[in-house]
Amino acid sequence: MSDAPKTIDVTLLGRSYRVACEEGEREPLMQAVAYLDGKLNEIRQSGKVSGSERIAVMAALNIAHELLSTKIGNGFDIGQVKRRIASIEAKLDAALAQQEKLF
Repeated sequence: MSDAPKTIDVTLLGRSYRVACEEGEREPLMQAVAYLDGKLNEIRQSGKVSGSERIAVMAALNIAHELLSTKIGNGFDIGQVKRRIASIEAKLDAALAQQEKLF
């Protein structure tokens, strides 16, 4: 078996690129491609920026800004959010179990 990474072809702004993609990462990569291509086309269609390189830089800046905007305070911790949701679910389950005993 070969350890060489798999590659897939993606299209951004109408241009094809071949990128490495680990096994099981195709779907998230394709979602990222669709998101980036949408941003690139949005900037191109605005007509305010011309040239592929400038459009790419502006898209990168916009996406970086979006990412940093989600990091408030100490940052966004998805693990912490999942633990909080699990805690709330446990409290709801306990409250509902007590209600069921009443009937």
